[in-house]
Amino acid sequence: MRPSVALVYAASRVLTAVIAMAVVAGGVLVAGCSKRKQGAIRIDGSSTVFLISQAVAEDFSKATNSRVAVAGSGTGAGFKKFCRGDLQITGASRPIKKSEIEDCHKAGIEFIELPVAFDGLAVVTNLKNDWLSEITVAELKTMWEPEAQGKVTNWNQIRAGFPDRPLRLFGAGSDSGTFDYFTHAVNGKERASRGDYNASENDNQLVQAVTMDDNAIGYFGYAYYQENQDKLKLIAIDDGKAENGEAAVLPSVETIANGSYTPLARPIFIYVSRQALATPHVMNFCTYYIEHAGALAAEVGYVAMPDSTYALVKERLRAQTAGTIYGGDNTHASLEARLIAARPAAATQGISPTGGN
Repeated sequence: MRPSVALVYAASRVLTAVIAMAVVAGGVLVAGCSKRKQGAIRIDGSSTVFLISQAVAEDFSKATNSRVAVAGSGTGAGFKKFCRGDLQITGASRPIKKSEIEDCHKAGIEFIELPVAFDGLAVVTNLKNDWLSEITVAELKTMWEPEAQGKVTNWNQIRAGFPDRPLRLFGAGSDSGTFDYFTHAVNGKERASRGDYNASENDNQLVQAVTMDDNAIGYFGYAYYQENQDKLKLIAIDDGKAENGEAAVLPSVETIANGSYTPLARPIFIYVSRQALATPHVMNFCTYYIEHAGALAAEVGYVAMPDSTYALVKERLRAQTAGTIYGGDNTHASLEARLIAARPAAATQGISPTGGN
C-alpha cells in the first residue's frame, strides 16, 4: 500500500527543497549508490501527473538503486522550466501549447511527447450539499464563464429550485493544465474563465477547501476524489448531447476509459527532451515508465490505456519521434488514431494496433 496522496505530495515537496539546497550549496545529486557518475533525473510539471510519476519513480528507484526527484508545480510552470532546459522530463495534464512549442524551439529543445494514462476531472461538492447530484455542462458554464464574474454568485441563479445560498467556486489555478482543460471543455475556449474564484495548483488544498465549505463546488483530477471520497460528494455530468444518451454520467474507471464521461475525460502525458534521452539512465527511466504506467495508473487512481496504445507509445519513445500528436491544440480526439498517424514511415511495417480510446 502506497502512502496517501497528501502525504506523498508533502513528502515530495520536502525532498525537492532538500535537493535544491544541496545543489545551490555546490553538491551534485547522484542517481544511485552503485553508479555514482549517473546524473540526477528531475521531473516537474502537472500536479495531476505527479501522482503517477511519483509511483513510477519510487518503483524505479527500488529496482535500479537510483534517485529521481519529482515535483508538481503545475503544467504551465513545468513547461516553462522544461523549455528553458532546466528539466529532462515534465508532466502535463494537457497537450503542449503552440506558444510552449515555440519556446522549446527557441531554446533548441526537441521534445518527445508520451501519453501515459487517462484521467477524468471530478466535479464535487461538500457532503452537506443536499440539492445537487448531477449538473449539465451548460450549468457549469453558467457558473464558470468569464461573463459570470461578479454576477453569478448564488446557487439559485444556476437552476430553479436551488437554495438561496452563496455559490463558492474552487478550481485549478491558471498555471495548471487542469485549468486549461476544464475551461476548454466547459467554456469552449482555453483559459476563458471568471477570475473571482478560489484557485490553487495544489489539488489537496482544493479538496480541503471544499470539505470545509457547505456552499462549495469545485473540480480537480479524479484521482484526488478517489483518495478523499469519504469527504466529498461526487457530481454526475450531463454533456447535453443526445447522441451520448440522456443520463448524466459519474466519473469512474470504466466511464473514463470508454469515453462516456464526456467532456471531462482526458489523456495525461510526460514530455522528455531528446537531449536528455541521449543519457542511458533517462532512456531507461522513460522506458520503465511506459512499461509500468498501466499497472501503476490504477494504483494511484488513474485509468490505464489499452496495451496496444502503450505499444505505440513505447515505439514512439524508442524511435525518439519528436513533436506533438496534437499539433499544439487541445482538441479531444482519438489518442490511438493520433499515435498511429504520427508513426515514422519505417514503423508502419511493425506492430499494427487496433481499437483504443
